[in-house]
Amino acid sequence: MKYYRINNKINASQIRLIDEKDQHLGIVEIKRALEIAQEKNLDLIEIGPKADPPVVKIMDFGQFKYNLKKKEKQQKKQQKIGETKGIRLTPRIGRHDFDFRVKKAKEFLNRDQKIKIEMILKGREKAHFDLAKNLIDQFINSLGEDAKIEQSPKRQGNQLIALISKKNYDEKTQ
Repeated sequence: MKYYRINNKINASQIRLIDEKDQHLGIVEIKRALEIAQEKNLDLIEIGPKADPPVVKIMDFGQFKYNLKKKEKQQKKQQKIGETKGIRLTPRIGRHDFDFRVKKAKEFLNRDQKIKIEMILKGREKAHFDLAKNLIDQFINSLGEDAKIEQSPKRQGNQLIALISKKNYDEKTQ
């Protein structure tokens, strides 16, 4: 967590002061700012230390820390939504396993997650690249109309990789 200077730890002689209602009070001496904060039973928090003069806000430090933690949690939650899930297929996959992976892929798409489909070709399977590509195309078609191909199946060494995401509402209507 970022370190913030508060109250007497602020080492500038003059500061740009903002009150608890986000009103700019102008450039003030640090002693006067501390008096104003103490009258309101709040803290001085340096939120812009690199500005000249530093920007300081009057607010409750406990509430400030609570709001920062809340924002961090929200950002972490947003990052998980954009997560990419991987599904591995083989050219010799059975029908049940294929259907199960399609079902899982649909669940991932419903949670707005991207899917990376990987097929690793081993030994003599490398000679049958076209069969592996057909299997990935069949997998993508099994996902239905909600699936959007972000990266069509392409070969990377002994792998075949495709990237799928969920269609937006606007794309479905076109």
